Amino acid sequence: MNIRYLTKASLIAAIYLVLILIQALPFPVANLTFGPIQLRIAEGLTLLPLVESAAVPGLFVGVLLANFLLAPYSGFGLVDIIGGALVTLLAAYLTSKTKNKYIGMAPPVILNGLIVSIWVSYFTRIPYIYTVLGIAAGELVSVAIFGSLILYVHKKASKYREW
Repeated sequence: MNIRYLTKASLIAAIYLVLILIQALPFPVANLTFGPIQLRIAEGLTLLPLVESAAVPGLFVGVLLANFLLAPYSGFGLVDIIGGALVTLLAAYLTSKTKNKYIGMAPPVILNGLIVSIWVSYFTRIPYIYTVLGIAAGELVSVAIFGSLILYVHKKASKYREW
């Protein structure tokens, strides 16, 4: 690993964390970052592994920090802090191995929908299937809209950057 890679990963983690904090700090909106229906704007970053390998560890650290700092809002504890970060790590890795944006959307949507719903359903006492649908739908909206926007901006910015 080199300094540039670590810097990119750190920036992606910081951007993820800032986006979650901006969304979660007005408390009524915090429910959309942790509940059975999740619409995290920051999840749009999960498409970055398609074009940037540093996004894989960056997203992992970003989710780990966000879930840790906002654990009092979620009430899901250590399982969400560690489990959510590991689900994101796996989804980011799988996304990095895909060849296009549409296939790249599948890992974060499917894995968050199926796995994160396990503990969210347990803690909220909302049936698992409804939790899967709520989390997967929110993830799909985040990834499709915000992820597409992030990839577009990345593409435009890459033309002008001189590394």
